[in-house]
Amino acid sequence: MKTLASILALTLLAVRTLPAQQSSLDAAKAAPKITDVYHVFFAKAALGKAQELAEFLNEPDPNAPNPNHRILLRHQDGDGWDYVEIEHLGTKAIVDNNGTPMPQAKRSLIEWHNDSFASGPPWAEFAKALGIDGDASKTAGAVYLVADYRAASGHRDDMVKMLLDVPPGDTSSGNVLLQHLEGASWNNLAVVRYDSWEKFAENEKNSTTQTNKKSGGWFELRNHMVCHHDTLTDRLLP
Repeated sequence: MKTLASILALTLLAVRTLPAQQSSLDAAKAAPKITDVYHVFFAKAALGKAQELAEFLNEPDPNAPNPNHRILLRHQDGDGWDYVEIEHLGTKAIVDNNGTPMPQAKRSLIEWHNDSFASGPPWAEFAKALGIDGDASKTAGAVYLVADYRAASGHRDDMVKMLLDVPPGDTSSGNVLLQHLEGASWNNLAVVRYDSWEKFAENEKNSTTQTNKKSGGWFELRNHMVCHHDTLTDRLLP
C-alpha cells in the first residue's frame, strides 16, 4: 500500500511535469511543418518586355515534377523585381545538368534574375494558406505581401519565432514562411495573403497603431533582423 508521503510525492511530480509537457505541446503546435522543397524565382523584365515575360512565366514546364504546383505574383509596390514564381518541387530537389534550358529567344526577356531553393510546408498547406487550393477564382482579388529577411548572426531562431507570431489586429487570411536552403542571401521568405486591398489597408492601420505604442513586434523584430525587403503583389497564376 502506498503511504501518504509517496502519494504526495507523486502528485507533486505530476504537477511539476504538467507545465513542461504542456509547453512542449504548445511548441509543437506553433512550429510549422517544414517538409517540402520550393524553388523561388525572382525576375526583372528587360525594357519593354514585361508582358512577354509574364506570358513566358505562365507557361508550365512539362518536365517539372509538379507543373501545376506553383504561384506567380506580379510586383505592384516595393522591391526592384517584376515577378516572383514559387514552384513546389516535392520533398526533395535534384539539379540536373540535362534539365530544360531556357530557350535562347526567351533569355532576352529578362534583365536579371535570382533564384533560391527553400524549405516549407506541404503543398496542401501552402496552397490553402495562399488561397490557390480548389477554385482559385474565389481569391482572384487577393493581395500578397512578399518579404525576404536576413537575420543577425545567432538570431535565426528568434527571427523565425517573430515571423510566426500573429500580431494584434492582423487581417491576413493566410501566410507561408519559407526557409533558405541554397541560393540568395535571405534566410526567410514570408508570403502573406489579404483578401483585398481594403483588408491590407486595414491591417496597415492596425499595425501603425501598435507600432506607435513604441513596443511590441515592430521593435522586437529589429532586435533580430539586419535586412529585409517588402513588396506588394497581385496574383497572375493560378
